Amino acid sequence: MTLDHPYSILITDDDPAVRETFRDIFEPAGYRTLLAESGEQAIDIVQQNDVHLALMDMHLPRLTGLETMAILRQIKGVLPMILVSAEFDDQLLRKALSAQAFCVLAKPVSRNLVMYVVTRALTKFY
Repeated sequence: MTLDHPYSILITDDDPAVRETFRDIFEPAGYRTLLAESGEQAIDIVQQNDVHLALMDMHLPRLTGLETMAILRQIKGVLPMILVSAEFDDQLLRKALSAQAFCVLAKPVSRNLVMYVVTRALTKFY
């Protein structure tokens, strides 16, 4: 599926290999990707760019994914955010949903699942 409108996806993960893998999934499908290695970098990117969706790792240096999501929500009220975590449990799910995450995905995430969830989120919000 290629897109008429290039949606921008912010990919935030402290692991460069994970960022590259997500970029390799989304760019061939026509998405524009913006990469951040920390919550602070993600906040700067959202302040300076038109971001349509944020894919956020839970475990980042300094700010967690949830803390970063709360700040992004203040900057840009409507922004679908998907939290990704290797340590997935009910408590994290509850916290993420109360932080208005679109959903939580457990690592490792399959290419098909992440593409499906991102497409659903963008369709719902735009």
